[in-house]
Amino acid sequence: MDRLWNSNYLKAWSANFMLYFSFMVVTPLFPLYLSEVFGATKDETGMVLSGYALTALLIRPFSGFFVDSFPRKVVLLVCYGLFAIFFGGYLIAGSLLSFCILRTLHGAPMGATTVANSTVAIDVLPSSRRAEGIGYYGLSNNLGTAIAPTMGMLIYQWTHDYNLIFTISLITAGIGFLINSTLKLKPRPLVEVKTPISLDRFLLLKGWPEALCIAFYSFSYGVVSTYIAIYAKQELGITTGTGLFFTLLCVGLISSRLVGARGLRKGKVAENATHGVLISLMGYLLFAALHNAWGFYGAALIVGLGNGHMFPAFQTMFINLAPSSQRGTANSTLFTAWETGVGLGIIIGGMAAEYFSYGAAFWTAWVSNAFGVVLFFAYTRQHFLRNKLR
Repeated sequence: MDRLWNSNYLKAWSANFMLYFSFMVVTPLFPLYLSEVFGATKDETGMVLSGYALTALLIRPFSGFFVDSFPRKVVLLVCYGLFAIFFGGYLIAGSLLSFCILRTLHGAPMGATTVANSTVAIDVLPSSRRAEGIGYYGLSNNLGTAIAPTMGMLIYQWTHDYNLIFTISLITAGIGFLINSTLKLKPRPLVEVKTPISLDRFLLLKGWPEALCIAFYSFSYGVVSTYIAIYAKQELGITTGTGLFFTLLCVGLISSRLVGARGLRKGKVAENATHGVLISLMGYLLFAALHNAWGFYGAALIVGLGNGHMFPAFQTMFINLAPSSQRGTANSTLFTAWETGVGLGIIIGGMAAEYFSYGAAFWTAWVSNAFGVVLFFAYTRQHFLRNKLR
């Protein structure tokens, strides 16, 4: 059997872990940081924090084009280097406006790096194990997303020093950059640009139903992941349990990815997606309906189980809908859809929390998820089965 965990794949996997660790060690703390340091209101916080999603959204289609059209390692290192440098900016931001500008600009290298890194990881996988490898690659996201917030919250509780956490992000991202600098990639034919303007060079137009579903799902995740720390502190009185929330989320993600990878290897892409979207829907329902520790922690595990099945299946769907020459474009379309939903979730969730309650924000998240599930069963699943190339 072809080797899955080759050295280049391990490097791309590790660099992706560092990427998400550095990003997520500070993300759940930002609402507290903006409130405590700058006195920002809930809707101001939502607007400020949504800026990165907007720039990530704008850059993603172009990053897919550049990844397909130029040497991928060069594109990856430029994007990753800029991503790391921006963490240093948080150390010197002295006002809400300067922080808003930095956070907004940071979304561009974040968006481009995730596309470039995942495309390189897919490139170095043997074709016979590509779907399985996509599933395992997502574990690097999940581990970073779970471990980092836990560490960030613990460091904050011990030191109340935000600058120390920003420094950890800067160092961690720098390590990821160094790891990627050691990648050894084979030369590949570059895509010839035949027309000066062609929308399908920037977005995988054939994948629009899948992209719309992803946007609905990521809206829910954007609401919950952004406001979880301040909600737990202000309404549930949970000041030390946010780390456990992300740990349980990670346990669910890892468990379902390990199980789901076997299904993806057997070609059960649509089946994995089906299981994932239904399980996630139940998790968000529990979170919205039960405002206590059982709902809080139980939802974390269930949402993790659902997303761990759903996301790698959808990424495989995008890859299977695209020719190999548009692999970067397929990835960028997936992430563009994800960031669209996250950004809208942060903004609308913040407004719902400010003018109604956190409960209203989380019910909004569940409704969005439900729309995505309905669309998946009504159209998207059959669309994929009819149009997949492999």
